[in-house]
Amino acid sequence: MSTRGLASVDIVMSPATLADLPRMQEIRRAAFEPIFSAFRATLGERIYERAQAREDAAQGELLASLLEVDSPWEVYTADRPGTMAGFISILCNGETRVGEIGLNAVHPDHAGQGIGTAMYDFAVERMKAAGMEVATVSTGGDASHAPARRAYEKAGFNRAIPGVWLCREL
Repeated sequence: MSTRGLASVDIVMSPATLADLPRMQEIRRAAFEPIFSAFRATLGERIYERAQAREDAAQGELLASLLEVDSPWEVYTADRPGTMAGFISILCNGETRVGEIGLNAVHPDHAGQGIGTAMYDFAVERMKAAGMEVATVSTGGDASHAPARRAYEKAGFNRAIPGVWLCREL
């Protein structure tokens, strides 16, 4: 599916394949590195290493698992002429009729050019086509997730349940 992004460049959304995984991992690492660094700075080295580092390190395995044959997730790449700029995972639950945007990222070199908006619009349309009645997405409430929150809000996600994850050293 082709969609017109804010950058006036066509963005083609295509089902992801295992051959796409290396580039998707590059995008994931580049997009999440500032978030993981912010987590480390916020928590401090000791708490970060004990409470968060393993989860951050496992994100690459999570991405690979989304592409497994038996995965319930649909994964798409967002391609601009000559390059993959982002990816998005979508889960449609036919029983609850709730769709979920899962792990997704836009490479920082392509940030602010409408690619995230195009991906989220695509995901919502895909959910509607699958009969979903509600779309959800989860993101962090910290400053490093502010761009993601703005992008989701721009895509119409306007109901939120704020959360706080608190830590302390023992």
